[in-house]
Amino acid sequence: MSFIRKIRKGDKIYLAEVENTWSNGKCVQRHIRYVGKEADGKTILSSSISNIEIDQVKLYGPLLVLHHLASEIHLADHLGPYAREILSLVYAHCLDYKSVNQMARWFERTDLSMMLQLEKLTEDRLLKALDDLEATSDLQELQKEIFMSVQAQYHLKDSGIIYDVTNTYLYGKNCPLGKLGHDKEGVKCRPLIQIGLGVTRQEGIPVFHKTFHGDVHDVRTLHDLITSFAENKIKSGFIVFDRGITSGKNLKDLKNLDWEVVCGMALHSGLKQLLRALIRKDPFVRFENRVRLNKSIFYVIIQPYELEGINGTLAWCFNEPQKRDLRESRYDELVYAQQFLKQNKPVKPGLEKFFDAQGKLRDAQVRDAEEFDGYSCIFSTDQVSKEEMLRIYFGDKDIVEKAFHSLKGVVNLQPIRHWLYNRVTAHVFICYLSYLLLSLLKYRLRKIAMSPTEALSQIDTMYKVYLRDAKKNFSLSKTVTLTKKQELILKTIDKQLLMNF
Repeated sequence: MSFIRKIRKGDKIYLAEVENTWSNGKCVQRHIRYVGKEADGKTILSSSISNIEIDQVKLYGPLLVLHHLASEIHLADHLGPYAREILSLVYAHCLDYKSVNQMARWFERTDLSMMLQLEKLTEDRLLKALDDLEATSDLQELQKEIFMSVQAQYHLKDSGIIYDVTNTYLYGKNCPLGKLGHDKEGVKCRPLIQIGLGVTRQEGIPVFHKTFHGDVHDVRTLHDLITSFAENKIKSGFIVFDRGITSGKNLKDLKNLDWEVVCGMALHSGLKQLLRALIRKDPFVRFENRVRLNKSIFYVIIQPYELEGINGTLAWCFNEPQKRDLRESRYDELVYAQQFLKQNKPVKPGLEKFFDAQGKLRDAQVRDAEEFDGYSCIFSTDQVSKEEMLRIYFGDKDIVEKAFHSLKGVVNLQPIRHWLYNRVTAHVFICYLSYLLLSLLKYRLRKIAMSPTEALSQIDTMYKVYLRDAKKNFSLSKTVTLTKKQELILKTIDKQLLMNF
């Protein structure tokens, strides 16, 4: 693939058609022909301008970056016979993907045919790629291999894993994966699938994911992944997860594999009794209990605790603004509920207990509900300080929440428009790979504090223009002149990228 390079000689800039080639294990540029020059910021070609035609203008810059990141981790080598089609989908999900039936038109507007050496992309070919990916690949093993490639290239620190579960919805009701469950977006009666995701604690780079039926409880999702740890002989480490995933069995299984855990704890009756006794004994709001986490202030008391035979530490946390916000939110709901009752309308489920048969507010029920507002509980099997426990649970855990936000929004995970089981899981996997590339891009951009979406937007105008001289019967490509910011982005990702301009 040839491109136009600027060559500065004194105060003059000349244009030459060059191409990258390998010599003695190094990438070097080979001169093909003199093309023209630049004067006053304008291109003057050696051919008569009347003979030069713009043949095509292709999206280039963002795809060059994504393809570079994918090549670094040898992603295509893991994806089987339809690797080029799958990569096209992965890149599209990082940019402006809409649906499979629009991919062919999008592909024609890009330079992917040159990058991937793929002449044409059809909907039928893409669907075959999705079918083959799920049918012939062990997606769990494939993720392990890919992450090993990431580790080899990026030398990631073994800082632990943050795990969480989300769900998303399907179009139609024919997919056997889609089940009614607790929709985390609060919408009722949509067929859902559950997605468990693990990311590195420090960098937020995805390590693994798995797709589950929509009615599978969060607790059960981790059990499947623990089994995968054992089967794949993944070395022990450090894992963080939310209270909805915590169970005695999960903790025992993880400890049997020598994993350390920091997790949330739901306030069941036993813990409530402990907390009441603690509050009566010693007030939380004291200077020595004060811990700052970013802009939030917590009051924390720690104590030894045994859970299902596992020794660890409980951190009792109290946050005053959270207590206030929960109280005011509940009061707002009770006001609306009173109005509904006066009109003989049903109230929001769960609010009936606050009213008697005549619609009068039960003050005792309200006080009971307020008792533990603002309190939370963290359990750790590792010997860490209370400051570290808060930072890990409330700070680091936010990384996976941001990952879910990106999956659903930036890479267009939802809505899922497939209804065949294998295509749904393949679609989720492709979105997972898209998020992987975006997280690697974020890691590369960390020195200039720029988000992946901002960087890709900045280089979106880096087009490749294909020119044709009908009279002399030759064609060439030219990339548009880079701005200073675009040069900075490419240089920050990898200096080698500038060789393509």
